Amino acid sequence: MTTDIKSNDEVELTNVDLGDQHEKNGENEEQTLVKSMTSKALRPFIIISSSYLLFTITDGAIRMIVLLHAYNKSFTALEVAVMFTLYELAGVFTNLAAGFMGAKWGIKFTLICGLLLQLLSYGMLFGWNDDWSKETAIIYVTIAQMFAGIAKDLTKLGGKTVTKLVTPEEQNTFLFKLVSLITGWKNSLKGVGYFAGSALLSVSYELALGVMMGIVGLALPWALFSLDSNLGTAKKKNAESWKEVFAFDNTNLNVLSAARLFLFASRDFWFEVPLPFFLRSPGCEGLGSQLCEVDADCLTRGAICGLEGVCENVQIGGGCGGLGLERVVVGAFLGGYIILYGQVQSWTPQLVTGPLNQTPPNKYTEILWGIINCIPTLIMCIVMTFGPSFQNHDLTAMTVWFVVVIVAFAIIFAINSSIHSYLVVKYAKSDKLAVSVGLYYMSNALGRLFGTMGSGVLYTFVGDYVNDKAGTNVTKGFAACFLAGTLSSLLAALITIKIDDNEAGLKCGPCTIVRSRVTETGDGEEEKEEEKK
Repeated sequence: MTTDIKSNDEVELTNVDLGDQHEKNGENEEQTLVKSMTSKALRPFIIISSSYLLFTITDGAIRMIVLLHAYNKSFTALEVAVMFTLYELAGVFTNLAAGFMGAKWGIKFTLICGLLLQLLSYGMLFGWNDDWSKETAIIYVTIAQMFAGIAKDLTKLGGKTVTKLVTPEEQNTFLFKLVSLITGWKNSLKGVGYFAGSALLSVSYELALGVMMGIVGLALPWALFSLDSNLGTAKKKNAESWKEVFAFDNTNLNVLSAARLFLFASRDFWFEVPLPFFLRSPGCEGLGSQLCEVDADCLTRGAICGLEGVCENVQIGGGCGGLGLERVVVGAFLGGYIILYGQVQSWTPQLVTGPLNQTPPNKYTEILWGIINCIPTLIMCIVMTFGPSFQNHDLTAMTVWFVVVIVAFAIIFAINSSIHSYLVVKYAKSDKLAVSVGLYYMSNALGRLFGTMGSGVLYTFVGDYVNDKAGTNVTKGFAACFLAGTLSSLLAALITIKIDDNEAGLKCGPCTIVRSRVTETGDGEEEKEEEKK
């Protein structure tokens, strides 16, 4: 017995085995690629994608400039997390408004607004006065960061939606590759921004801000004068109310959005604030007790010789127990993670899901990789809590653990993010694309906010106080951040189970984990198997 295959409003999938699909449809995909690259859609695709990619360099840089500059000014991890609250919170509301604005006024409008607001944010950071009190500085920088958060999500809307606008409805594998490519290169260039921001900051705070403003200026003229104002607007009267912006009628998208919240919290619980703080903070040994005359007398890397002639922490609020690395090295570390993460995203269809017969992906693919995403952070939590490397503060062993675990997480998380980026475009309705993507990335911003604030609290308050020259040993606090990330990953995978996308099943190379409900008959026609009751 057979029944008709149900299809989503936005995308009609052809769920067949990837190996057969590549053999039968390889020529069609090549023809689609040529057609897309020679179509009228190529010009806006290049302009929007280039502007988006240039913008992401400045988006990565602004985080490192603010964070490392604040670290040197003795702000705690929680205080720095507060500086990013409006950056992330603005993203929650901006993604809703951006979807609404994009549907009504087009991608050009949101892109230009995003670039101009990024210039405003960088301009405001020039006014950060070292003589201000901590409270004044936090309020001012938080407001400046708010404009950067709005700018990021307005700009991202165009970069994400333009991929589907240039891709034929039926070419889901091609769409997956295109979304992965854009998303991957975006994150790689954001990693370049992390490194560039920290490197320029080591020369001059003002130089770092000025160079990044120049990069934004490169993208602005193309967006102003070369894009059609109607690009990305709704074809029907479907964006007239906020009820439509929330897209309550798209259950799959809503569930995926909830999963996205916890997926990104799983990273930001330990990455955005705790990791650079831990990399910068010195070890606790000798702080407050070892006598010194100059900084070089302090045996603990990253410590300084204080006015009282004893070694102390340069940033007591940031705690001790870390690696004591320089700002440029910290920027290179985080930038390397982002670049690796971005490149894995770009090549996920070709190197990971393709060979595993998981292209195009579905909910089962994401559940599998979501569970795998728990492993690196869980291992790091256990090692930091019980491992002799961290108990004895063995810098070499600690560094090796960080490199291995974080590289593993970057690869796994990139695969998850690539699958998510495809699924949101797959589940989004074509004539409500800006609205649908805006809702989805609202939850993305909410997840980052949840993770960032949670990490600030855990990193600052979990741990053992050492003394007034060292601060708190933050090893336990950082381990707690990794544990929180693990629980978030698991919750994201469990939420994904609720998505109604069950037809394609799940394979892992030649092995079938979940049997597909779509089979091929002898004459090549697809049939959906009747569910066993």
